[in-house]
This record gives sequence, C-alpha cells and structure tokens, in this order.
Amino acid sequence: MTLSARDQSTLLDVQDLRTVFSSPRGQVTAVNGVSFVIRPGETVGLVGESGSGKSVTALSLMRLIPSPPGRIEAGKVLFRGRDLLTLSDRDLRRIRGKDISMIFQDPLTSLNPMLRIERQMTEALALHMKLGKRAARDRAIEMLELVGIPSAAKRLSDYPHQFSGGMRQRVVIAIALSCDPSLVLADEPTTALDVTIQAQILDVMRSLTAEFNTSVLLITHDLGVVAGMCERILVMYAGSIVEEAPRREIFYAPRHPYTMGLLKSVPRLDRPRADRLQQIEGSPPDLTRVPSGCPFHPRCPHATDLCRNVVPPLRPVGSNHLSACHYDLSIEGAA
Repeated sequence: MTLSARDQSTLLDVQDLRTVFSSPRGQVTAVNGVSFVIRPGETVGLVGESGSGKSVTALSLMRLIPSPPGRIEAGKVLFRGRDLLTLSDRDLRRIRGKDISMIFQDPLTSLNPMLRIERQMTEALALHMKLGKRAARDRAIEMLELVGIPSAAKRLSDYPHQFSGGMRQRVVIAIALSCDPSLVLADEPTTALDVTIQAQILDVMRSLTAEFNTSVLLITHDLGVVAGMCERILVMYAGSIVEEAPRREIFYAPRHPYTMGLLKSVPRLDRPRADRLQQIEGSPPDLTRVPSGCPFHPRCPHATDLCRNVVPPLRPVGSNHLSACHYDLSIEGAA
C-alpha cells in the first residue's frame, strides 16, 4: 500500500519488492515487501539507519543486484507502466543512463580512474542521445558548466584523481543528468563531503532537477538533507517501509516510534535546546534472524505482546500518512 493513488499520473510504481541474499549464516531479506510511488518531477526521500536496506532498494530498481549471492525474489517495478524486472537485458540497458540514472555513494569509485572525464561523459551521450563526437563534447562541457566546474573545456581532459571530492561529485551529477533522465536515484550523494560542499552539491541538484523536471529518489541517513530537498519521505527499517508521509508530517507529526527516535537523536534548530539528545536503544536487527512480530519491538519503548507476535501492516493514520505500528502514537503521547 502507498499513500499515492495509482490512478494519478505516476512515473515509478514499486509494488511489494523483495530482494534476498544467500550467506553462510542463512538467507538475508534485505528488501522485504517495499511499495511506493514517485510522480513526475517529485523528490522523495528514503531514510533509515545503515543496513536498513536503502541502497539495496535502489540497486534492485535498476536490477544491479549481483547474482549470486543476491536475487530479486518478488515484486514489480513499473516505470511508465513497464515492469523493469521482466525486461530483457538489452531493453533495460536502453533505460539505464537514459531514462533512469544513478548517483552512487562514492564518486571516486563510480568514476573509472583510467579514463579521462571526457570519455566517461561522452560515452553515454553517444550511446543514448546518438550525438556525434563534437556534439557530445559540447554537451559534456555544457553539463560541467551547469554543475559549477570552472574551466570546463580544459577539465574534460583530466582524470578523476585530479578533481577534489566535491568536484568529483559534481562530475557524477553532470553524467547522471546529461541524457535528461526522468528519474535519478541518488544514493547518499553527499556522505563523504564536508558540510559546506554538501550544501553546494544539494543546491546544484535542487536547481538542475527543477530545471529539467527530473524526479529524484534521494537515499540518505541525514534527516537534514531530506528536510531541505524532499516533498515526501519514506522511513525504512529492517528492509521494510515503516512510515510514509509528506515532509512536514514526518518532522512535526511522526507516528511511528522509530521515526520519533530518529528525530529525537538529532539536534533541532527550530525547538528549544534540550539537556541532551535521546538515542534509540539497541542496534538494528540481524537480518538473518529478524525477530518475530514487529522488527522494531526489541528497541521500542512502547512494545507490547501484540508487537512481539504480530507484524503490523503499513496502514493509514491520517491524510496522506501511513505507519506500520499497531498503536496510534503521536509525538506528544510518546514523549
């Protein structure tokens, strides 16, 4: 279930996606029944602790899960009505990089250190946009200028190691947007950057996606990033979506105890300073041995026997708001 009605215009419609990995300790269900919708031009945030399944979700959408040990076991990923999970490899290659592109976590490892930036930018343009060598080079220069790379024409001949971390990330964003994709999957695009460069990169992404009317799935553990970028937020825990709501609802009226715990563990500039921040007790579950019932119940201060034995469904708890909790909690009642 998602809060977005499927009779509305949708770009991406993910239905009950399930991805598993084989390991020496048993099967790991990294993505467990995930469903959500992204509309044209919309920026959606996917947040949660490390290991919650955010990156695997993005890789599953692109069918980039290494097999073995992983496999997409069930679900549908409908992009403009076509199920990406059933397409041939040839048809999928036409969509990757052209209609859907991805910004990976580490720009140093996502760029080929042996190739000049020009080669890495013009290759996709020649393949997907059918541009000649001169036109592809002009487009590459244009994109580098748009993301704020000075002396763009000269920098095309440089290698990735000749750029700073922030500049490499700008190059990756330029490559991702160069073929005018409809959807960008941005996986922790600012994690390795200092706060000043992070703000600049987010400004670049915000302006360019608005200019090209590009939809974005922004994956991060940083609530400050989604607060400034996203219209709607998905909260993920142990491979499942546990809360979904518009940005303001998530920050000012969360309904799931995990979301409340995340918000209480970070400083807020819009509220009086508390004596000390509160932490979520315990650790995320071992996905080879997920506890019965609600996966969050071992860490939840409100858990009951019902929580320990029955998995709560993702259900409406208000207008445009879903929560996977047995109880109708509010931030005031849970304080």
